[in-house]
Amino acid sequence: MKSPRTVRSVFLSTLSVAAMSVAGIPVAMAQTDNESTSGAQGILDVVVVTATKKAGGVDAQDAPVAITAFGTDQLDAFQVRNMGDLSFKMPNISLDDIGTAPGSANFAIRGLGVNSSIPSIEPAVGVFVDGMYLGINQGVITDTFDLESVEALRGPQGVLFGRNVTGGAILINTMDPTDEFVFQGKVAAESGARGTGANFYAQAVLSGPIMEDVLSGKIAVYQNEDDGWFENGFDGQPFGENQTTVVRGALKFTPNDVLELILKYETGDTEGEGPAGQSHTNGFGVDGQIVNFDRDSFDFSIDERGSNDSEWDQFIVEANIGVPFGDGTITNIFGWREFAQLTTSDIDSTPAFLFHADASIEQDQVSNELRYNGTFFDGALNFTTGAFFFEQNINYGEARRLLGGASTQDGGGVQDHRTIGLFVQGDYFLSDRWGVNVGIRYTDEDKDVWIASLIRNINSQCVVAGNDNRVSRQCSFDFVDQFSTDNLSPKIGLTYEANESLRFYGHWARAFRAGGYNFRNTAIDTVNLGPGPFEDEQIDSFEIGFKSEPGNARFNGAIFLNQMTDLQREINLADPIAGVVQVIRNTADADIWGIELDLTVSLTDNFVFNGAVGYVDSDYSNVIFDLNGDGVINGSDESLDIPRLAPLTLNAGLSYFVPTGFGEVVFNTNYAYRDEAAYTDDNRGFLNEQNRLDASISFDFVDAGARLTFYGNNLSNEVQHGNDTQLPSLLGPVPLGGTFAPLMRGRRIGMELQWDF
Repeated sequence: MKSPRTVRSVFLSTLSVAAMSVAGIPVAMAQTDNESTSGAQGILDVVVVTATKKAGGVDAQDAPVAITAFGTDQLDAFQVRNMGDLSFKMPNISLDDIGTAPGSANFAIRGLGVNSSIPSIEPAVGVFVDGMYLGINQGVITDTFDLESVEALRGPQGVLFGRNVTGGAILINTMDPTDEFVFQGKVAAESGARGTGANFYAQAVLSGPIMEDVLSGKIAVYQNEDDGWFENGFDGQPFGENQTTVVRGALKFTPNDVLELILKYETGDTEGEGPAGQSHTNGFGVDGQIVNFDRDSFDFSIDERGSNDSEWDQFIVEANIGVPFGDGTITNIFGWREFAQLTTSDIDSTPAFLFHADASIEQDQVSNELRYNGTFFDGALNFTTGAFFFEQNINYGEARRLLGGASTQDGGGVQDHRTIGLFVQGDYFLSDRWGVNVGIRYTDEDKDVWIASLIRNINSQCVVAGNDNRVSRQCSFDFVDQFSTDNLSPKIGLTYEANESLRFYGHWARAFRAGGYNFRNTAIDTVNLGPGPFEDEQIDSFEIGFKSEPGNARFNGAIFLNQMTDLQREINLADPIAGVVQVIRNTADADIWGIELDLTVSLTDNFVFNGAVGYVDSDYSNVIFDLNGDGVINGSDESLDIPRLAPLTLNAGLSYFVPTGFGEVVFNTNYAYRDEAAYTDDNRGFLNEQNRLDASISFDFVDAGARLTFYGNNLSNEVQHGNDTQLPSLLGPVPLGGTFAPLMRGRRIGMELQWDF
C-alpha cells in the first residue's frame, strides 16, 4: 500500500539533494580502538568490521559489500536500548518487533523479511551474536549493552553466512576482555511524559587482566525496570511493565603469539506484560464492534493484561590459531544456546474475553564453524574456506481460548533440525586496480517435524510444549513429515580501485531461505492450506556500488536488483472459527530493485553532517497463490505490494561539538522517514508511515571520566504497530471486526549518566 505522497517524486527529489542530506552520528562506525576519539574527526576514523571473515577484520570502506555499522560510541550517542532503536538509522533496513510475542524479530532489508511469530519460520535476515547464528526469531530483540559493534550487511550473504540471509545479516559483537583495567557504569531514567510509568536502566562492565599478558576477564551486568509506557483504557492503569536482567562473563586466554581463546557466557531473563493490542478499522472497512480507536493514536483497551516470561543461556568459544601456511589463521567458533518463552496475549484487542492465546517455545541449538583465512602469491590472493554445522530442536505449543473459554483450540509442533555447510571464497588482485571475488557454499539440510493441528483439537485441551497446569494430556500429532534439501550459493564479483579515495564493486550472488513447516496450523483444509512443507526461497542478486572518501568525507552508494523465486509468505486470513488463520506457502516470483546513498562529511572540526537515503520498488513477475482472496489468480494479485517493503527510507541530522573548560558539549539530532508499507499480502493491513525526530545533548567531563546526557527519542511521538492483523467481522456468533495491532512505545525523554575508569 503506497504512501499518500508520490513516492517516486519524493525519491527523485531526495536523490538530488543527497549530498547535502544529514543524519545523526554516524552511518559507518564499528570496531575501533578502546580509546574513544573526541570531536568531529572521530566520526571519520578508520572503521574495522568482521563481515568479510578475514583475520583481523577489514576497513569497512575497503569491503566490497553494502554495510552500515555502529561502534560503542555511536550506540551510546543514539541511546540504543534494543535493535529496534536502530531501525531508523539505516537505509532500506527495518529491525522491527512483531509485537505479538515481545522480542520476536521481523527484520527486513531491501524489502525482504518475514511477518510472523511462528518459530518454525526461517528468517530472511540472519542474526549472529559473536559469530553464533540465532536459529529462531524469538529472543532476538533483547536489550543491548556491552557491545563492541553492530554491523548490518545489506543484500544476500550466502557464501560466508549460509542460508536465511536472502535480505542480509545483522552481526552483533559484544566486548572482549581487555588487557588493561576498565570499569564502565551507566544509569538512565526515562519516561513517555504521559503520566504513566517510568523506565530505569543500570549496567556495569568490569574488565581487565587476571594474569598479565596471558589471561584477562570481563563481567557485565544489566538491569532494566520498566513500569510501563502505555495506559490501558480498560482500567486507566499503566501498561507494559517489564523487567530484564542479563549477566555476561568472558575470559580471553593468550598463552603465546599464535593462540587466542575467548570464552563468553550469557544468561538472561525478561518478565512482563503482554502486547498492547489496538483495535482500529480494518482493511475491509469494518470497525471494531466493541472498541475502535484511531490508528494514529496510542489508545487501546484490553481486559487481558497478558504476560511474557523469557529466559536464555548461551555459551560461545572462539579459538584463533596462527599458522605459517599462507601466514594464515584458523578460527573455530562453537556456540550453544537454550531459549524458553511463555506468553499470553489478548488477540481480540477489546475489553471482552473473545480471543486470548497462550504460547510456549522451547529451543536449544548447537553450532560450530571451523574456517581458515590466509594470503598467497605475495598477498595477491586472500583465501577463506571452512565448514559449518548447526543443529537445533524446537518445541512450540499454542492454546487459543475463544468466546470466554467456551471454545478452545490447542496444538503446535516439534522439529529436529540439522544443517551442514561447506564454503570457499577467494579475493584475487589481478593488478593494482582490478580484483575478482569468487565464492561458493554448499548446504545440506534436514528437518523432522511432528505437528498437532489446532483445528484437530477443538474443545479437546492438550499441550505440546511448556508448563501448562490446566491440562495434562499430550497433543496427538496428526502430521508427521521429513524435509530434506541441498543447494549451492555462488558469488562472482569484480572490484576496481580508481584511486586511493574511490573504489567500485559489482557482483552477482545467489542465496536461499530454507523451506519448512507451519507449527500454527488452523486451516480446516489441511490438504491445500495445511502444515506444509513449503520449499526453499531463492534470490539472485545483482549489485553495483562505490565507496569513496572525497576530502574530509565518506560517500557510498549502491544500486541492486533482486530476483526472487518461490517467495515464502505467511498469508494471514481473518476466520470466524479460529479468529485468524496463518497459511505459509511459496506464493510468487518477484523482482525488487533499489538504490542506496549515504554521506558523512565533516564541514569543520566541530560540525558534522551525515545522511542516508534508500529506495526500493517491486513487482510480482509470477503469482501462484490467491493473495487477495478473491478466488482467482490474476493481475489483481500481481499488482499488490510485497509486505514490509517500505519504498522510501531516509534519515537526516547533525552533530555539533563544543569544546569547554571541563571537556566537551555534544549536540545530536536526527530526523528519519520511512514510507507506509503493506503488512498483509492482500494489502488490507498496513504499517504506518513514520516521521521521527531524535535529539540529545551530552556533557563530557573528561577529567572525571563521566558523561551526562539528556535525550529524547521519537520526539514526534509517531505511532508504530508491530503488525496489523485483520480480525473477522464475526467470531462465532459474536460481532468483532477491527484489528490486533500491537503498539510500540512512542516518545521517550530521559537522562543518562555514564562514567569510565
